[in-house]
Amino acid sequence: QLQLVESGGGLVQPGGSLRLSCTASGFTLDYYSIGWFRQAPGKQREGVSCISRSGGITNYLDPVKGRFTISRDNAKNTVYLQMNSLKPEDTAVYYCAARSYCSGPVTYWGQGTQVTVSS
Repeated sequence: QLQLVESGGGLVQPGGSLRLSCTASGFTLDYYSIGWFRQAPGKQREGVSCISRSGGITNYLDPVKGRFTISRDNAKNTVYLQMNSLKPEDTAVYYCAARSYCSGPVTYWGQGTQVTVSS
């Protein structure tokens, strides 16, 4: 079965950190750019960050620049999103997605992991 599985979400206080992981099963991530998306209640899903197949190119949504870092370990078939200085407005369900390139259509979606930033 081909799937992406996210983990690492949870409840954190403002200013705290979380690291999300996205692991593939049934296929290798080497051939895909990987994006992280999020969807807050009542809002549209938005792209947060993306990393190219080699890891040499990354991009970020403006509100998370300087706070979030995307990385990948192809040997572990895993992509990470390190989130620091979290704010209440970062609260959302976070999804990872595999795509041929960062601006291309999504081939696989993960099931999502909840991130809640609250005191």
